[in-house]
Amino acid sequence: MDFTIIDETREVTVDATVNDGNVGLSPDALRTALGWELKPQGLCKEDRCIPVGNRGDVVTHDGVDLAAFAALLDRPLALDIEAGAACLGVAAEDRSARLRSLNAPNFTLPDLHGKFHSLSDYRGKKILLVAYASW
Repeated sequence: MDFTIIDETREVTVDATVNDGNVGLSPDALRTALGWELKPQGLCKEDRCIPVGNRGDVVTHDGVDLAAFAALLDRPLALDIEAGAACLGVAAEDRSARLRSLNAPNFTLPDLHGKFHSLSDYRGKKILLVAYASW
């Protein structure tokens, strides 16, 4: 079945096998959607490899189990099988590093008059951000 995977901000639709509430990705789908490859030394992306102790926990006859893959990388996973979608969050280690840097990620939003402003336009200046939610 077609399955949409969101990796932080990148959205890719790949073919996946859904079986008993588990989502399996073929090696090609894993590489296409997330940039990781299954190699003899483990799961690898560019020059980084993570050993897979018990391959049977991550690799099944349906491919690489998406939930086991996310757990191995310590990344949160939101999975909606009925909608055919999953979202992988940022690993705790990466979130901590971003918070320690004290640099907010860039974003662009309109003001009350519709003019767009990017946070990066104000880099080096003090700025007050006000957030509001009606719930």
